[in-house]
Amino acid sequence: MSRRPVDLTRWLVVAPPTLFLLAFFLAPALIVVAASLREPGEFGGLAPLDNLRQLTAESYRFLLGDPIYAEIFARSFVVAALTTLICVVLAYPLAWLIARSPKRRRDFLVLLVVLPFASNFLVRIYAWIMLLGPANLLYTPFAVIAGLVYVHLPFMVLPLYTNLEKHDPALLEAAQDLGASRWTRFWRITFPLSLPGIGSGSALVFIPVLGMFAVPELLGGTGDILIGNLIKEQFLDNRDWPLGSALSILLTAAVLGLAGVAALAGRRGAGGTGAVS
Repeated sequence: MSRRPVDLTRWLVVAPPTLFLLAFFLAPALIVVAASLREPGEFGGLAPLDNLRQLTAESYRFLLGDPIYAEIFARSFVVAALTTLICVVLAYPLAWLIARSPKRRRDFLVLLVVLPFASNFLVRIYAWIMLLGPANLLYTPFAVIAGLVYVHLPFMVLPLYTNLEKHDPALLEAAQDLGASRWTRFWRITFPLSLPGIGSGSALVFIPVLGMFAVPELLGGTGDILIGNLIKEQFLDNRDWPLGSALSILLTAAVLGLAGVAALAGRRGAGGTGAVS
């Protein structure tokens, strides 16, 4: 009898987020899948569906048969990976500095990191347009990467700071007493312990960059189109909803596949570490 209240409480806690995900993630995803199997309307949108026999995978065959789309996908993943790597390099020392600052200053430093969110996204991007214009760097790959790093850098700093703040200083002191240099202490203690923070920050940067279209469109040229721009063009400019839906599904499948591989690799790494220790 005592377990019934516990089970009821568990269901009351789990049910709201589950229903939220079903309503605002699974249901829209199924709608997009269904739209990708439809035919485009004569004047855009979706053609009327009289029976299930009209469902077709022509959009997927078209995408998989044209190498230009594979090239755009590859370019998008390269840009996302490069942006994530740069964010890690820039965010790590900043997050470490905040984590090692006196407690009375940490909140203020974190506030400075998130302060750009207080202004409108487009205003910040147009500020970059004015900055890069005089230097003749506008509409170049450098401008796209710089804008993406600027927008997503806080999403890397915050998880890293949260992770680094929890490190036990006694571990570094013990390593120093054993004769380890500062560089050795970092690579053997600090960096391995911060890998969960790097993983969380990388996910928060890599995935949004893949779907980003505003920054490449405003700061890049015609040669810098990414998958997000292509999806946006299909829905808003070409009004080819089935093709845009198919692109969205392929992008989602690729992201989920990468997430699964990363989770599997992390699980195996944790198992290997546990076996060694």
